[in-house]
Amino acid sequence: MISEKLQEALNGQIAAELWSANLYLSMAFYLEKEGFNGFANWMKKQSQEETEHAYSMADYVIKRGGTARVGAIEAVPQSWNCPLEVFEQVYDHECKVSKMIDSLLDAAIAEGDKATQDFLWTFVREQVEEEATASGIVDRIKKMGETAIFNLDQQYGSRQ
Repeated sequence: MISEKLQEALNGQIAAELWSANLYLSMAFYLEKEGFNGFANWMKKQSQEETEHAYSMADYVIKRGGTARVGAIEAVPQSWNCPLEVFEQVYDHECKVSKMIDSLLDAAIAEGDKATQDFLWTFVREQVEEEATASGIVDRIKKMGETAIFNLDQQYGSRQ
């Protein structure tokens, strides 16, 4: 049985994952409007991944005897100045999510809930990859400049 405290914390993370999904979908719409269909595809995949995280967390809470809930989800930004700004925000956001996951893990450790600790370690490891990927895209855009951005757009559009 999951504790009330961890149940509420995970429910908060479910809402955060859905907010992230909406953020990335909004970014996809912006990028597509600006003609960056490859980057838009990449963002749509990110959005789907965040929604899957919310599902996974909800399933976990239910399996542990708790109640999964979707809390209020605030509106997300709708526009940016350029793809670099979009991906800088992605990187900053992924760093924030990493801290949120770390806090969840700390709460599970404090309660001695080894099952929840094990469940959360998957997300801890994934956040390392998410931060590295976003940081890498930012670096590539900066190094390659505006003239090469359409090549990067095509490359990231091949994400499955």
